[in-house]
Formats: sequence, C-alpha cells, structure tokens
Amino acid sequence: MKFSPIKWEKKGLVITPDENLSWMRTHAMVPTPVQMDGSLYRIYFAGRNHQNQSHIGYAVIDLKNPTKVLDISKKPVLNPGRLGTFDDNGVLPSCIVKDGNEFRLYYIGFKPGGTTRMDLFGGLAISKDGGENFTRWSEAPILERCQANPFINTAPWVIKQGTQWRIYYVAGVEWLSPDMPRYNIQTGTSKDGKTWERDGTVAVDFGSGETSLARPYVIEQDGVYRMWFSSKGPHYLSRYAESADGVNWTRYDDGVDLKPEAGGPDEEMICYSAVVQHNGKHIMFYNGNGYGKNGICLAVES
Repeated sequence: MKFSPIKWEKKGLVITPDENLSWMRTHAMVPTPVQMDGSLYRIYFAGRNHQNQSHIGYAVIDLKNPTKVLDISKKPVLNPGRLGTFDDNGVLPSCIVKDGNEFRLYYIGFKPGGTTRMDLFGGLAISKDGGENFTRWSEAPILERCQANPFINTAPWVIKQGTQWRIYYVAGVEWLSPDMPRYNIQTGTSKDGKTWERDGTVAVDFGSGETSLARPYVIEQDGVYRMWFSSKGPHYLSRYAESADGVNWTRYDDGVDLKPEAGGPDEEMICYSAVVQHNGKHIMFYNGNGYGKNGICLAVES
C-alpha cells in the first residue's frame, strides 16, 4: 500500500552548534534519534571542531515539545580514530540499534582521499552504559572495499529481521571526477550484525538526473518497510520508498512533501532526514544548508 504523502509544518532550526563546546563549534550533521524513555529522545549527531573534524555527541529532546533542547552532551561519545585508521579525520552517526543491554552505533568514518576527495567507510562502536560512551568494536571498518563494492561504502543503517541482520548502505559505483562520486543504496546481510555479506544487491537506484543517494533511514511499520533517504540532483532533497520484504523497494518521490524554502535554513538543500512518531504524528529531523552547518531542522506532521 502506497504511503500517503505527509503534510509537514517546518519549525526551523532546533539543534544548533555551540562555539563554547570544542567538539561542535560548527555543524550538527546526520540526526540519529534514539528513544530513551517514553517521549524522551536523544538525537545523536556530528559536530565539528576548530580543525573541521567531526565528532559524535547528542542532544536531548522531549517529543511533547520538540522545539526545545533539554540538554547537550558536553563531550563527544565518539572521537575520530587513531592516526592512520579509516576514521582518523572524522566520525558521524548513521544508525543506533539497541541490542540487549548494548547500544550499537553504526557510523561513518571519514578521511581525506588521495586521488579522490575523500574516503568514506562504515564503522561500529558499542556502548555498555546506555549510550553515554562508545568503544570501537574494531579499528577497521565493517564496511570496507570488496569485490562487489570497490569504491565508497558507508552510512550503514541496520535492522534485525528475525535472527538475521540486514544492512542498507551507501555504495559508490564510480567517480565521475576527483570531486564527484556516484553512489546508490545497496543492501546485505549478517548473522551477527558485525560481519557482512554483500554482493552488490541494489535496494534503491538512481532516478532521472540523480548522481547520489545518501543516508538510508529505515523503519518497519504495520508490516511495511519504510525508507527515507536523500537524493542529489540540482538540490539535495528528501525522498521516500517502501518495501514488503526489505529487499525490493518501490520509490515514491512525492512521498515527502517538503521542499527548500527561500530565505530559510534549508533553502539550499534538505538532506539526512530522520523520522519518528509521537501520538500518531510524524516528526522529522533533517539537515539544511551546508549539510547542517547551522544545525538540525525540525518539521512536524500538520
């Protein structure tokens, strides 16, 4: 059944950088919500320090009043990795999964490239203290180059399907120039959520005029898998797709009735959408101009 487009009411910026916190002097990128207790959520995100390196922290928001930030972590929950590792110049959240008493943080690791502008791969860190601090499961990426994916492999979103784990991720298909990669959204499986089998199966492919599909965000509602993702054409826009089995997806590009607004914090782009529900209504956190340079925007179902 096709998902009816949501009518959104924009509320503007809700989480903004704080120059007094060294880890988030600019940017609040890739909002990643996690329910803590009832309507209380942590919104994990990446802020940048004075060296333009991303660190992961969080803000606390009560969905009863989502325009108000109750608290922000004073220090990061995850810092860039050691020199020479895949994430030594920046880490950004992508997905958090509660698994028993653990929180699994699937994240994006960044470092400058050589012949290309950047290298992006997927990492995993684990928290045993309720998401206050995370420790890398491995200093190596869980999404690395392989025969099926010889380019970028990043932005992992992970769900459990019975005893199996499924991953959706951004997979590079080529570089058009040293500054311009093309990447779509592919999927793979795992028995433990750590070691992945990937064969190049495409979950969501390019539409007309698109060069990049970014940050899949997947939930299951009423037996239907729902994905919000970003597409890059003339602008970055939030897109939507549905699946009955989590493997075969149908795009509904009119499924997100949200467009850039002149003079607003999202007049250049709308990207990295994350959608939760409260009292039967959807709430979206997303990034606008400069990939979240000024913070995280909020939109609520009207």
